Amino acid sequence: MQLTELLKPEAVRVVGHLTSKKRLFQDLGDVAASIYAMSARSAVESLQERESLGPTGVGNGIALPHARIEGLDAVRGVFFKLEKAIEFGSVDKQPIDLVFALFAPKTSGVDHLKALALVSRTMRENGICNKLRANSDPATLYAILTEARATKAA
Repeated sequence: MQLTELLKPEAVRVVGHLTSKKRLFQDLGDVAASIYAMSARSAVESLQERESLGPTGVGNGIALPHARIEGLDAVRGVFFKLEKAIEFGSVDKQPIDLVFALFAPKTSGVDHLKALALVSRTMRENGICNKLRANSDPATLYAILTEARATKAA
């Protein structure tokens, strides 16, 4: 599995207007709905439901919210770089500025876990996060995310 299978270039955004986790989930749902033809409401509700089980803020300014959605055909991703970090309830109590959300079919067992592991490994690399934070062009962010794993897999 490659990040290019999960993430479309148009699903990578630089966002400057967010002030809360609730607004973040709404924007993630709206982008996912417009690009991957899913219900925005279902996406938002599923993200909130999953978040109620425990924080998906993994530390170091990174959040990996994820949800299972009825009617999806494959695991899909949305990446946001936030211009201004927001409080998220992360495990390290630090605000987040890099968000990689995953939306998986309700019935996807191992594919959802593989995708989450791939994204987690990618986002744990300090060099990648430093490059993401140093750039504000969505096309460049997409290239950083997708080239990092592609070169390691080769």
